[in-house]
Amino acid sequence: MPLYRDEVVVLRTHKLGEADRIVTLLSRQHGKIRAVAKGVRRTASKFGARLEPFMVADAQFFEGRTLDVVTQAVSIGAYGSAITADYGAYTAASAMVETADKLTEDEGSLQQYLLLVGALRSLARREHGPSLTLDSYLLRSLAIAGWSPSFYDCAMTGAPGPHSAFVVQLGGVVSDEVAPPGAPRLDAATLRLLGALLSGDWAVAEEADERIRSQASGVVAAYAQFHMERRLRSLEHVDRSARAAQKEESAP
Repeated sequence: MPLYRDEVVVLRTHKLGEADRIVTLLSRQHGKIRAVAKGVRRTASKFGARLEPFMVADAQFFEGRTLDVVTQAVSIGAYGSAITADYGAYTAASAMVETADKLTEDEGSLQQYLLLVGALRSLARREHGPSLTLDSYLLRSLAIAGWSPSFYDCAMTGAPGPHSAFVVQLGGVVSDEVAPPGAPRLDAATLRLLGALLSGDWAVAEEADERIRSQASGVVAAYAQFHMERRLRSLEHVDRSARAAQKEESAP
């Protein structure tokens, strides 16, 4: 079929010529789509604002040889302006769409699509802190991709937990019998937070203090980048904003 339509979330855009954009989208049914949005950089464009990063839309496409063409776009979730108005939310959302882009490099996933849309909606509505939302998204998107970490039972032997030795390369916590020498140890509060973020237990996650959240974020970042086998550039900005916020809070 030369024409098709689908629900999509915008991951990133690139300028093309004087008035067009190449838009990379994650769709509900057709996986990842790269398409040309013609004329969207003109001020008179009817749907240019609907094809900005973090926006969710019902779009129609014309199937092309190399790139498809966006012919219509109707907004479903206008999350872009609410997210970009807050730096913390913006940097978290940037890391989310970068992760979704990399995890769906070959093909998409309905579960990945629904998870990303839900996370962006949560950020736009300020339901939870941006850092917590991002860490929960990263853990759950990795679990969908087949890299679910263990934060209680041994990731190697299945020995019942709790265990404290955490080894990124082995998939989470491991028992003392198989832990490599010098393996880092995580305290019970950090492991409890990580488990809550993976399962979506927000009541538990919100109780964690700033120190525990910071330690958990470092674990999540290391785990995500190791198993994805690539660096997430957006995470660097999230980390810097967190440190800046801490400095502002401690300033007299």
